[in-house]
Amino acid sequence: MRSNTFSAASIAAATLFFQATLASNIPKCGADSQCPEDSPCCSMYGQCGVGAYCLGGCDPRYSFSLTSCVAAPVCKSADYNLNSLDGIARNTVYLGDSSTANWVSSGTPVVYNDESILLTMAPSTVGTLLMGTHYVWYGKICATMQSSQGTGVVTAFIMMSDVQDEIDYEWVGTDVDKVQSNYYWQGVLDYQNMKNLSVSSTRTTSHEYCIDWQPDSLTWSIDGDNLRTVHKKDTYNKTSMIYHYPQTPSRVQISLWPAGLPSNGNGTIEWAGGLVDWDSPYMQNGYYYAILHDVSVECYDPPTDEGWVNTGNGNSAYYYTSSVGTNSTIAIGNNSTKLASFYASGDNPNFDPNASASASASTSKSTPTTQPETVPGMSGGGHESVQNGDSGSSNGGSSSGSSGSSGSGSSSSSDGGQYSSFDQGNVAGTSGGSKSGGVAGSALALVGFFVVAVML
Repeated sequence: MRSNTFSAASIAAATLFFQATLASNIPKCGADSQCPEDSPCCSMYGQCGVGAYCLGGCDPRYSFSLTSCVAAPVCKSADYNLNSLDGIARNTVYLGDSSTANWVSSGTPVVYNDESILLTMAPSTVGTLLMGTHYVWYGKICATMQSSQGTGVVTAFIMMSDVQDEIDYEWVGTDVDKVQSNYYWQGVLDYQNMKNLSVSSTRTTSHEYCIDWQPDSLTWSIDGDNLRTVHKKDTYNKTSMIYHYPQTPSRVQISLWPAGLPSNGNGTIEWAGGLVDWDSPYMQNGYYYAILHDVSVECYDPPTDEGWVNTGNGNSAYYYTSSVGTNSTIAIGNNSTKLASFYASGDNPNFDPNASASASASTSKSTPTTQPETVPGMSGGGHESVQNGDSGSSNGGSSSGSSGSSGSGSSSSSDGGQYSSFDQGNVAGTSGGSKSGGVAGSALALVGFFVVAVML
């Protein structure tokens, strides 16, 4: 969901407390402000740091340099039968090695009958998010799943790029006979992009939802029936002279999150059907849930027919050659996608303060003189949003809350900043207005709050 102030991916439980003094000290980034060298990576929430800030979601447009963000693992065709937690790593542990995990999680995924995964959302939590470790640069991505149900409850299956290109399926829990389809280019709001698709009983019936993303067209299908197609040729923007069409490598993200919190803007609450009912009969075992059975990815070839020529030298990682962030600025090389620690960055990938002095001296660049943020959302990361000069609005957004479980393995420097509210923002041009007509960015609205969840 996109609004005048973005949040595509970031929520907080009402019982948590926001540590404003910590958040205010985090460097901000956006169209008018690059990240500093000692906190070089711009998260999608408009704040700078190292470690996880430099992995998935790192925005190269506003980072210290194009190399600050770690390169992204290339597409991998696979069918993921999600019947266990094997291959799922916590976001407080994962450091970019896609050979060790297929998914990164925050919140609490639960195995159900050894045949599927539940994305859970209990009271005073922010739900659950799964993010793919391999990016997709055009392909067919399908998820077989069942949505949650209830006022204020939103289920999402989206593709999201580091420069905020986005393709969405979103289920609002008050209408289980529809799913919203949507798309965005670099987070720019366009109310014409959202369209409802009819589908039966999304909570009780498993359906296969597919995104067929090609360089010249984008198709949403359900159970094999093509229900909507957008052609790139129809997305040309005469003002920017750019096709406002998703065109950069993106991650699969599947989530369940509480849009209907009292702390959210009226527009967000109205769009979500009202406030979350934490005593709802749709809760089982004390939580709401969505059921994820299977995800498949079929990778397509790079868009050579669109005039793209690879300026890289390899085949294992995507990276940007320009801050313009369009189709033609992607290269494929053998760049490393991994960090040595949560204090490393793409500019200094081998830095590890826990390594021996000799090893650190031989493998790292300059040692940071300050203690930067390492996981977006931990001390307010994500509460502010990336400022997008093209849209005149902010992308990224509020962050955080508690998922009811604690993470481990992170060398984060932050103190686990907690929040009393989640600001999804208002619909563009309104003050707490209706979300109808196309509000964007589940990714920006939900990744932010999930990133912090396991650390509280």
